[in-house]
Amino acid sequence: MVLKFTAAAVASLLATAILAGCTPNFRKGLSDTVCGLDVKIISYHVKRHYKLIEELVSRLYAKNPVYEPDKQKRMAKINSIFNRGGVVYPQVENLLSYQLLTQAFSETPLVHDRVFLLGLGLKKGIDEGYATGGSVFLTGCQIDSGRLQRLYSNMVQANWRLKTYTDKNGRLLFITNEAGENGYINMGFEVIMTRMLTRIEDDIYLRSGLEKNLAFRLSTIFVSVI
Repeated sequence: MVLKFTAAAVASLLATAILAGCTPNFRKGLSDTVCGLDVKIISYHVKRHYKLIEELVSRLYAKNPVYEPDKQKRMAKINSIFNRGGVVYPQVENLLSYQLLTQAFSETPLVHDRVFLLGLGLKKGIDEGYATGGSVFLTGCQIDSGRLQRLYSNMVQANWRLKTYTDKNGRLLFITNEAGENGYINMGFEVIMTRMLTRIEDDIYLRSGLEKNLAFRLSTIFVSVI
């Protein structure tokens, strides 16, 4: 029993020392430094965010063909969002994430394709919030928890608008969870957004120690992440 206790105690002390060495303000829970295990967790989350956004965009195109009926062009646009192809809409390429999200739900967007605007806005939001530099790999070891909070706020707002925003004729801008045959409702869109929000919540907690209820004010508009 003594040997087991000693081994456990040593392991605990070593783990604490490693964490403390990685995070200068570890005891206060206020450090924004990302290193060690944090890097692996957050890098994994970023990769999953990209995958989920791509899945969301693909589903939205399938459900809303009015924004791009051509399947080959859809793939070209998805590749453009994830930097795997050329620029599709130069007029919006340099907009920040909150500007793109605002355009996606605008009465008169700069481009017709709201799905593209939403997808690019969400992807850029992840890049801005996690300071990725546009890559799946983190470019530094500093992530500002304030950025993640603003990203979370924008994601909550986008999720709500996806389900509620209509055009001047009262038609939903995005068809998502409408009832299909036999009254069945596909909640896939809701699941995707919830998964991303949950991971951002976890990362906010890692960076700032905020509890799961996220004790900060959510905005009713899209805000600048950076």
